[in-house]
Amino acid sequence: MLHATADSVRAQCLAVLTAWGMPEDLAQTTADVMTETDLMAVDSHGISMLMNYEEMMQKGQLRIANRPKEIRRLGATAFLSGEDGLGHPVSVQAMELAVELAGTHGVGVVGVVNSHHFGAAGAYARIASQKGMIGLVTSSTRGIIMVPTGSSEPVLGTNPIAFSAPSRKHNDFVLDMATTTVAGNKVKVYHLNDKKVPEGWVVDGKGQTVTDPHEGFEYTFKRKEGGITPLGGTGAMGSHKGYGLAMLAHILGGCLVGASFSPIRNRTQKDNDPNNIGHFFLALRPDVFRPEGEFETDLDAVIDELHGADRVNPDVRVKVAGEPEDEAKAKRLAGGIPIPDALDTLIKGIAERAGAQYVLTPA
Repeated sequence: MLHATADSVRAQCLAVLTAWGMPEDLAQTTADVMTETDLMAVDSHGISMLMNYEEMMQKGQLRIANRPKEIRRLGATAFLSGEDGLGHPVSVQAMELAVELAGTHGVGVVGVVNSHHFGAAGAYARIASQKGMIGLVTSSTRGIIMVPTGSSEPVLGTNPIAFSAPSRKHNDFVLDMATTTVAGNKVKVYHLNDKKVPEGWVVDGKGQTVTDPHEGFEYTFKRKEGGITPLGGTGAMGSHKGYGLAMLAHILGGCLVGASFSPIRNRTQKDNDPNNIGHFFLALRPDVFRPEGEFETDLDAVIDELHGADRVNPDVRVKVAGEPEDEAKAKRLAGGIPIPDALDTLIKGIAERAGAQYVLTPA
């Protein structure tokens, strides 16, 4: 397995994206987000997504040369169109605009329509907390892979929710979660690594768990029955909470902004029609409620209490959301981003077909 430098992963993403015709500034933003995602060990949403993007390009769904457009602003809100391009550039623009609006109004809310996959939602929530604000991100999805409680067929996606909050002494609190038991692309990672899928992640059309990585990939992405379980559930026997959260994410990132809902869209969508994914971004200044600094001080105290909780294993400390990703980033900056052999082969093929140079180099 190759452990590639972060710089070479960024350069590889940039080389392919620009070869496809993406303007260099938008490609740079996208490559930065993809690399940051891989550094934080969210391997399902980084450079491995080039496979999916290539397929979208081949179908004509992805208008990669288009620039995002601002549709309107009203008070503390704004509405943007991704113009059928990749979701990373418009999402960075949207959260930066939400932060700007919050600086004036105390809160900023920005919706996005006509977008595509935007990678890891936490990347955009972090933009807010790095500016001293609370961030919230949700999105609709293209995939139909979640099996709702009581159903034998997938209806919803992995609709993500990300939340961030600034701390003073500690790293920012960053919760980045799929509303399924696991993000669909994590099943793809197990498929690429030929690694057994954990029980409860994927079920077949009868609600029985699937652990074979290739069968799991088939049920997740290829078949009309079975799929991934809702967060906290195991198919037909699971709770309603996981897919209730998925609905929350779609209501804000889909219904509110006018994005499509995959099961309905698929009845009429042509192969080359854009996906029309929607996103929702919120930034909130803590000092509109409390004197400056008090929120961060209280959050530090909360995190201290959690860190100090009695441990099951004395050698394994209690962590809060965001810390595993921060630790992974430090480790991967030093030792490289792991690229499985199967993925490395796929990237070489993508680069060759795009007319881009293969530039991944070992750390």
